[in-house]
Amino acid sequence: MSTVYDPLPLSTDDLPSTSLYNAPSPHAVPPPRFLGHRDSFTSSNNSPATASEYTSSVYALNDPSNPARGFDSTYRDEPSDTFLASESGVMPMSPVGQSRLLDEKRAAYAPPRTKARRRALLVAALIIALLILIAAIVIPVYFAVIKPKSASSNQNSTDGGSSATTPGSTPPKNAVITGGDGSTVTMEDGTTFTYNNKFGGYWYWDENDPFNNGARAQSWTSALNETFNYGVERMRGVNIGGWLNTEPFMYVSALTPALFEPYAATNNPAIDEWTLSLNLAQNGGIQQLENHYKTFITEQDFAQIAGAGLNYVRISLPYWAIEVRDGEPFYPKVAWTYFLKAIKWARKYGLRINLDLHAVPGSQNGWNHSGRFGVIGFLNGPMGYANAQRTLDYIRIIAEFVSQPQYRDVVTMFGILNEPAGQTMGHGVLGSFYVEAYNIIRKASGVGAGMGPYISVHDGFESRVNWINFIPNGDRIAIDSHPYVAFSDIQSNAPIATFAQTPCNIWGQQVNASMGAFGVTIAGEFSNAVNDCGLYLNGVNIGTRFEGTYGANGPVGDCAPWMDWENWNADMKANIKNFAMVSMDGLQNYFFWTWKIGNSSATGKVQAPAWSYKLGLDNGWMPQDPREADGTCGNPYPWQPPLQSWQTGGVGAGNVPPGSTDKYPWPPANIANGGPVNQLPAYVPNGAVPTLPPPTFTATSPTQTINAGTGWNNPQDQAGLYVPKAGCTYLDPWVAANAAPPVPLCPGA
Repeated sequence: MSTVYDPLPLSTDDLPSTSLYNAPSPHAVPPPRFLGHRDSFTSSNNSPATASEYTSSVYALNDPSNPARGFDSTYRDEPSDTFLASESGVMPMSPVGQSRLLDEKRAAYAPPRTKARRRALLVAALIIALLILIAAIVIPVYFAVIKPKSASSNQNSTDGGSSATTPGSTPPKNAVITGGDGSTVTMEDGTTFTYNNKFGGYWYWDENDPFNNGARAQSWTSALNETFNYGVERMRGVNIGGWLNTEPFMYVSALTPALFEPYAATNNPAIDEWTLSLNLAQNGGIQQLENHYKTFITEQDFAQIAGAGLNYVRISLPYWAIEVRDGEPFYPKVAWTYFLKAIKWARKYGLRINLDLHAVPGSQNGWNHSGRFGVIGFLNGPMGYANAQRTLDYIRIIAEFVSQPQYRDVVTMFGILNEPAGQTMGHGVLGSFYVEAYNIIRKASGVGAGMGPYISVHDGFESRVNWINFIPNGDRIAIDSHPYVAFSDIQSNAPIATFAQTPCNIWGQQVNASMGAFGVTIAGEFSNAVNDCGLYLNGVNIGTRFEGTYGANGPVGDCAPWMDWENWNADMKANIKNFAMVSMDGLQNYFFWTWKIGNSSATGKVQAPAWSYKLGLDNGWMPQDPREADGTCGNPYPWQPPLQSWQTGGVGAGNVPPGSTDKYPWPPANIANGGPVNQLPAYVPNGAVPTLPPPTFTATSPTQTINAGTGWNNPQDQAGLYVPKAGCTYLDPWVAANAAPPVPLCPGA
């Protein structure tokens, strides 16, 4: 996340003239717009209401913020939505089977009755009331729990007999398996907490049915056993970064010692997970990382994310969650154990997961979050092709696991490569890798809606127009951009209020264009930072551009007030909140980076406040309801759904015309700084594939059987793992890009 970005315009007047797709910066390319313009009563851009999330859905019937509807005539379609009822003052709907007006009429015009008749009627009334009470309980439970549970079981059995439970089974006696706002949640260690979700969401977890997808994050978000309508429903997400793929500036939570700070001043400072692993191994053992996995993110974080009105999480996963080779010092396989917990927790609270492969062999960008700072050895240099072969194997292994029917409704998006250095690799070479990865994933998952995850490709820091239709009719492909404003070489000391409309100016219309031309468009990362202030934000012991201690330019300001969040006044918080909301509205489908920043061991507090969603939520500079952001940009050209059918897995999905991707052949003819591929080290598919293990569940009922899958969705996918060929010579996967390839590569070559 230390990319150099172009200067940021502070107002509309500062914007250069650009085409529909070309952003002022090739790195600040925008994401989506779809649901339309909402009336904004907080700006001067008021316009007549058009189709939007507020006027084209159930929410339009319950919108207490729309004065045009009037509280006295508002129809309430969701009687369970007590939050909206309390906010608007509208009388909720009558209980099921009952009418207040009819009851009042009968009471007013009741004829005289005898005592016996009154007694009989009283008994009948009590019986009817009891039946109504039973109906009022049974009907909601049926639609909220039993029907989704049945649908989930039917789906599993249809998809190959992987039903998690025996038909007709029941949960253990007295077990609480679902609840909404104010309910008590029991975690796997037996401890409890109160679930807070004022948005009509409810959790669901049954030990005897662990693959039930009946949970819903919010009333306006599709439950996991329903189809998420991309292009209409917004992806309101947050990253869970720094957890399974560590980054120096994110530290850890206050529950554990800080990871990087103790080694910052040593002869071998921990500047990335490679050097952190070496330091930990020499000072108590690398297994200390598991304490970080256990404490930094817990089940309660997932519950709080749903309660914050968010419906998606993007989780960074490194390749060493699968395996390590050639003396790589990373802690192997354990991160996968905790990703399985993330799937369980996301399922429990109705959240969907965008799994992002954040670090690959050789490093895709040379930044610390790729595993090792410095060299770019993926699709670059003498081991660039071999490292790419290995990465494709890891993509295949992950795709086979998450495409199983037990997991595909939770892990619904797969970001196959985080922030590759496209300028170094070249568009054609990166495109070739993307096409090959697409083919591998669709072989693992199948083609069409519900047959595996959306495939998210990062733009490689190019304009997104370069990627339009690069796989014609490709099945469910999303384009990902990371529009940070903090990393410009030219920093600004202007107050945060100056940036009030900047995200709207540079993102809004271009996002709409991308939704129409490419399809699902997301901002996989963005933050509240308008400068690069934050301890270790650019890297350990590197400094900041803002203070002139990193980069070629002199200082422009002091970072102290930008980091002293405990003393920010109401105006400062309000302006940051506005910046967050216009960013959300301009980006439309987004993932804030990141949910949590841990405390510094030196100061005991967060040292990068602009990057923590939770800190802002707790202290007043993030919206309590992300829907507050809708319409804040006043976009006059909103995206109008629907997406094209093939973009959503419908008609034509996967019908890629023969020859249409020939300009992206795999393998490519040449590798940057390496030369012809046929003269570089290459692996052969002769190894045994390390299938990812599924979680283990033990049913509490002796009649229950739980099928967690085999870890492999497509049994026809039988190719071996790419491994070194006996007798051939290979370099270190992390060798410098300017190293010479071995000569000869193999005997007789």
